[in-house]
Amino acid sequence: MADRKVSRSRPHRPRGRWATLCAGVALPLALGLTGTATASADPAPPRPVLDVAAAAAYGLVHPEAAPAGADDWSCRPSREHPRPVVLLHGSAANAYANWSMLAPYLKSLGHCVFAPNYGGTPGNPFKATGPIPKSARQVARYVDRVLKATGARKVDLVGHSQGGGPTPRWYLRFEGGTDPAQPKRNKVRRLIALAPSNHGGDISGVGTVTGRLGLDPAVSAVVGQAWSDQMVGSAVNRRLDRDGDTQPGVSYTVVSTRYDLFATPYRNNFLTAGPGATVRNILIQDVCPQDMSDHLSLAYDTNAAQLVRNALDPAHARPVRCGLTLPLLGG
Repeated sequence: MADRKVSRSRPHRPRGRWATLCAGVALPLALGLTGTATASADPAPPRPVLDVAAAAAYGLVHPEAAPAGADDWSCRPSREHPRPVVLLHGSAANAYANWSMLAPYLKSLGHCVFAPNYGGTPGNPFKATGPIPKSARQVARYVDRVLKATGARKVDLVGHSQGGGPTPRWYLRFEGGTDPAQPKRNKVRRLIALAPSNHGGDISGVGTVTGRLGLDPAVSAVVGQAWSDQMVGSAVNRRLDRDGDTQPGVSYTVVSTRYDLFATPYRNNFLTAGPGATVRNILIQDVCPQDMSDHLSLAYDTNAAQLVRNALDPAHARPVRCGLTLPLLGG
């Protein structure tokens, strides 16, 4: 296993000086990353320093913005990378905030990259808060649009938190992402998930308390139905888990961190392969012991980015060049 060989719609208008500062910090992320999908020679993922904060700030001001490298609708998949990559952000996030490191990195590798905003109202920076079945239908429409625009037969999904767990799994099972009777007709080949909220999470015990006190409906009324839908024992999770974790013809990769404080316990992230599917569950500390990423920073973790690269192109997997990654900041 190469991964185990460790070596060293309506955007808001700018709002004064704060918006100008955000735009100035984020601009370097956006330059020179549109056009045809062409790969350079094994580029390393960028090392985020202020990228997490800058992306979050810019995403607050411009909640509908696409991250650099994403949503080039003229992109045509190459022979080396025949499937477009669709990035699905996590709860209370948006595409720009979640994917401003991974989108340009995957673009530099030669992938056509797309990153929808889903599960929220236009102009609201906190998306993926709505009911998970509704979000899955939005993902289904978006994937169909990508397939039509690119001429591809399938896509690969890369998701974080909710975007790697219940929303794409619901899409695969109930919204046309797969055809269990004829898997060759599937619209999705791979699902690669970073800290996915599979099987329900308890947010370091907070969800357990709200559930036992019957407060989940009240919390959901404030923060969105996705809160209740992701709790252990929710109707969404019971239905998703009823007939197994996977769909025939799909390859699943799960990357988790032992320092997760949201999708907890982290072992709930992992999947069990059913008929016709493959699953690879990875605890990132087993690959890079010095990795200290938490739930949020895993999307800005260069170690995790290399695992995503290998999962998208396993025939050309390379050893992960491990580096130190910090909670909240990435690295």
